[in-house]
Amino acid sequence: MIQSMTGYGKSVLQLPNKKISIEIKSLNSKNLDSYVRTPSIYREKELGIRKLIASNLERGKIDFSLFLEITGEETSTQLNKPVVKKYIEQLKTVVDGDEIELLKMAVKMPDALNTERDEIDDDEWKNIEDEIIITLKKIQEYRAEEGMALEKDFRARIQNIDSLLKQVIAIDPERIIAVRERLRKGVSELKEKVDENRFEQELIYYIEKFDITEEKVRLQNHLEYFTKSINSKDSNGKKLGFISQEIGREVNTIGSKANYAPMQKLVVQMKDELEKIKEQLLNVL
Repeated sequence: MIQSMTGYGKSVLQLPNKKISIEIKSLNSKNLDSYVRTPSIYREKELGIRKLIASNLERGKIDFSLFLEITGEETSTQLNKPVVKKYIEQLKTVVDGDEIELLKMAVKMPDALNTERDEIDDDEWKNIEDEIIITLKKIQEYRAEEGMALEKDFRARIQNIDSLLKQVIAIDPERIIAVRERLRKGVSELKEKVDENRFEQELIYYIEKFDITEEKVRLQNHLEYFTKSINSKDSNGKKLGFISQEIGREVNTIGSKANYAPMQKLVVQMKDELEKIKEQLLNVL
């Protein structure tokens, strides 16, 4: 089953005092390349997030973002009351002033506020982790849908190449006749007497160089193998890429041996179809 490396998934998790938004994007890449963005409080969980990505998405350029929005009365900064009171008492010995004004001055003094580092609650993180997995499943579904469109395109183009190959096979006999006649005409224009037996032997040897029987058989096999690989359970873009290279090798050889304009036109059309397949294969998982 073909899967695309292009995908997108988004989920929102509402917790008692905060809202977590998770967004994952993926593009094609030869290997797995993950970029993870999280608030500083969850930075220690980055390695675990990367492992989840690797186990679910396998390959591609992955952009992972986790956004945090505080929705309740939650703060990590606390007033250091004993210190503030001490500052107010000291200020009173220096200036006469309103209690509120003195308080405003006191809270600006060193150590008046305590900022505690938030600890990650295990239950909270379990909920977030579950939501990450849900988001990863969404992007997998997206990839599968994109893969279905790619698979349809691959099948159509492989069928087109197969149809063009059948036309190549059909005109091959007339190609040989045309090559033979062209050679005979070239010799006759020289107005030289030749040994017919020797000429016929040389002609056979020459024409054998243009024989494409093996290329036709191998190309047909490669096309069938490509289709068989599409039908497999796994999405293996690299394997399909290797097969497409083999298809290209046989098409190029047929083109170089053709020496016949109608066949060369068919080869050009096969190359065009194959080039479009190769472009799309870059995006297959």
